[in-house]
Amino acid sequence: MSGPRAVIWDVGNVIVRWSPRTLYSQIFSDPAECDRFLSHVCTMDWHMATDCGVTFAENCAALSAEHPEYAREIAAWQTRWSDMFSGAIPETEAAIEALHEKGVAQFVLSNMSHETFDDTFAMSPAFGRIADQVISGHEGVIKPDPVIFRLACQRFGGAPEDFLFIDDGAHNTEAARALGFHVHHFTDPAALRPALEAAGLL
Repeated sequence: MSGPRAVIWDVGNVIVRWSPRTLYSQIFSDPAECDRFLSHVCTMDWHMATDCGVTFAENCAALSAEHPEYAREIAAWQTRWSDMFSGAIPETEAAIEALHEKGVAQFVLSNMSHETFDDTFAMSPAFGRIADQVISGHEGVIKPDPVIFRLACQRFGGAPEDFLFIDDGAHNTEAARALGFHVHHFTDPAALRPALEAAGLL
């Protein structure tokens, strides 16, 4: 298998830092209550519907009907969404610029609501180096479904082996690897540039 010629980036916790806890630790003074809320009310499984294209308003309304005692806190998932972010990851921004200087094509494949796409892409000038993107909320399908990886290949104009796919979720990188992508499981920002160098991209 030859080396990759382009990079496909995930967004959350790869380009920008995102965690619901960043917001809800401000709302709940008791860490244990915050833990309970995020593990039993506003869970990642519940949030997944917005990544599939359901609006925040619909998803929050349905959950508030189940947990009316948390209606205000659930609403914050929509109204204070930006407070879940804590800035861009400098090592990734630097890598994106370095790849751009070398003429390496860069794309995004992300599980993300269609409602938050514009605001998220405004968080770093690095997003200006992205040639095209596949966003789950626009497509109605999420990683690690093979369908969205195949769609990315069609849109970005290449076969899986042409791309290095970078994601913080091991389930996503393993799904991509099974389809023939080169992959890097993003866990440590300091390991990013060495991985790009090892792939022959920098």
